[in-house]
Amino acid sequence: MSTGVKIFSGRATKSLAEDIASHYGVSLGNVIVTEFSDGEFQPSLEETVRGQDVFLIQSTMPPTENLFELMLMIDAAKRASANSIVAVIPYFGFARQDRKDKPRVAIGSKMVALMLETAGVDRVMTMDLHADQIQGFFEKPVDHLYASTIFLPYIQSIDTGNLIMAAPDAGGAKRANSYSKKLDIGLALCHKQRKVANEVAEMTVIGDVRGKDVILVDDMVDTAGTLTKAADLFLKNGALSVRALCTHAVLSGPAYDRIENSSLTELVVTDSIPAARQSDKIKVLSVAKLYADVMHSLINQESISKLF
Repeated sequence: MSTGVKIFSGRATKSLAEDIASHYGVSLGNVIVTEFSDGEFQPSLEETVRGQDVFLIQSTMPPTENLFELMLMIDAAKRASANSIVAVIPYFGFARQDRKDKPRVAIGSKMVALMLETAGVDRVMTMDLHADQIQGFFEKPVDHLYASTIFLPYIQSIDTGNLIMAAPDAGGAKRANSYSKKLDIGLALCHKQRKVANEVAEMTVIGDVRGKDVILVDDMVDTAGTLTKAADLFLKNGALSVRALCTHAVLSGPAYDRIENSSLTELVVTDSIPAARQSDKIKVLSVAKLYADVMHSLINQESISKLF
C-alpha cells in the first residue's frame, strides 16, 4: 500500500523535473550521482522510498548515459522497496529505430522497452512517440501524451483567420490532419525523398498554400534540414508565412544555424529536451503542468482522457 509520492530526476532534464514537481505540489527528491575517474557513475536516491509511489523523470536523448542513468535509478527504487515505479520520459530516445528498415539492423526502441521493464519499471509516461506502435513494445502500461494539448491553444492565440496546417513529410500527415480537423482549416503536405539519413534530396508540395499562413507540425526537429527546406518551398508556392511546431527539440549539428538563417517566422517547441542555446526564432512551451496533472490523475486513479 502506498504511503505517499516521491519525484526524482536524472541529470538530463533536472529543470523540467523541478517544474513538474512544483506543479504537482511536492519538492523534487534528492539524487546524488557519484562519478568515478574512469567515467562510471552511480545515482543514489537520498530519501526513503519504501512503500512510496515513485516517479523518475529523465529524457533519454543522447548521450546513451541518460538512458542508463534512468535504468540505474529504476533499479535503485526497486531495491529500496518502492510501491510502484513510473518512468516519466518526456523524450523517448531511439524511437526512430522502431522497425527493420534494412537488413541486419536492430529495433532499438524495442530493446529500450525490454531494458526498462527488466530494470523494474511498472509504468511509462512519455509524449509524442516518433512511432505510435512503440507503445506495443511494452508489456507494462504506457501513458502516451500529446503536445497538441499545449500547441492547440497556442495556434488559436495566433490565428489570423488565414491558417493552413502542413506536414513536412508523408509520415506526419496523420498528425497534421488531426490538427486540421480540430481547427477546421486546410491541409498541405510535403513529399520528400532521402538518399541518406538526415539529408533531404528532393521535396514537392501537395496542396494549395497561396496566400496562407502555414503551420508545419512534426514530432521532432533534428538537423532542421527538412523544416527549413519545407519553409522555403511553401513560400515559393505563394505562402505568406511559415511557422513550425515540433514537440522535441533535438536540434543537432547545424540545426540552430539553419533555423536562424531560415525563412521560418518561428519554431515552437516544448521543453522535453533542454535547449543547448538560445535563439530569437525559437519559442519554448512547457509541458510541466500537463505531466503534473497526469501524475495526479494516475495517483488518484482518475481518467486521463480529459487531458488529450
